[in-house]
Amino acid sequence: MNTGKRKVVLIGTGMVGMSFAYALVNQGGICNELVLIDINKKRAEGEAMDLNHGLAFGKSNMKIYAGEYSDCKDADIIVIAAGVAQKEGETRLDLLQRNASVFRSIITPVVKSGFDGIFLVATNPVDIMTRVTYELSRFGASRVIGTGTSLDTARLRYLLGDYFMVDPKNIHAYVMGEHGDSEFAPVSQMMLATKRISEVLEDKCNGYCLEDMKKIEEQVRTAAYKIIEAKNATYYGIGMAITRIVKAILGDENSVLTVSAKLCGEYGCRNAFAGVPCIIGRNGVKEIIELSLTEEELNSFKNSVDVLEKGFEGVI
Repeated sequence: MNTGKRKVVLIGTGMVGMSFAYALVNQGGICNELVLIDINKKRAEGEAMDLNHGLAFGKSNMKIYAGEYSDCKDADIIVIAAGVAQKEGETRLDLLQRNASVFRSIITPVVKSGFDGIFLVATNPVDIMTRVTYELSRFGASRVIGTGTSLDTARLRYLLGDYFMVDPKNIHAYVMGEHGDSEFAPVSQMMLATKRISEVLEDKCNGYCLEDMKKIEEQVRTAAYKIIEAKNATYYGIGMAITRIVKAILGDENSVLTVSAKLCGEYGCRNAFAGVPCIIGRNGVKEIIELSLTEEELNSFKNSVDVLEKGFEGVI
């Protein structure tokens, strides 16, 4: 990885891709070169122009331009946000076959360019599309990452913070498994600062209860459907999630983020890519942190992985 240059290539300049690009420009200092690639080259050129015209107002000193797959050769990270969008009433898994075809036309030219960095996948169904990227690219598992349940985890922490009336930054909790209908939030791992939320729930004097945790988990699980119903698509949240992961990689932060990573025996599962807490640094996934789940939570995770395994059958 060319860590000095900090070059990011974005493939797909739709709403998700450009929400990421906009967040990247506004946060500043994360990378100093951003290349936009899209099947509609004219659109990529227009988006690059629009971003460049705002650089004078932002924190970034970046080189932004529309490029070709040959520009991937010396990139640190390839962010893939290309693909068809999820429609109202459609699950993420319904997108699979259509987006698998799109990825076949992307991964081959990227690899042929000589790219030797990290793939970061945001296209849904993200866990399976990350596995598709892994299989097509033949890259090491640590260098193929999906956004996974990073956004779901942020949604969970926001809702828990609102419920307990504390800053979401002081809530430590994770959504695990599929970024989709089978995801779950293990209550046993939820923390308010350094206190287990399960202990808070046991105190009958404060009015908090486990049933509310289940309602919050359902709100997280159905959030995308409600947003799509209201405005046809989700993009701001995931754009910021992508930016956070890119920042962790290029900054070699060793931050814990719930990305989609290849399971190699963790939680008794192998081969599938699923959302799990991982240490993320310069070389991608440094380590999957295996949490001490309860038996019920472990079963929920395995059921979610089974959904992903079944969804992947026949794709490659």
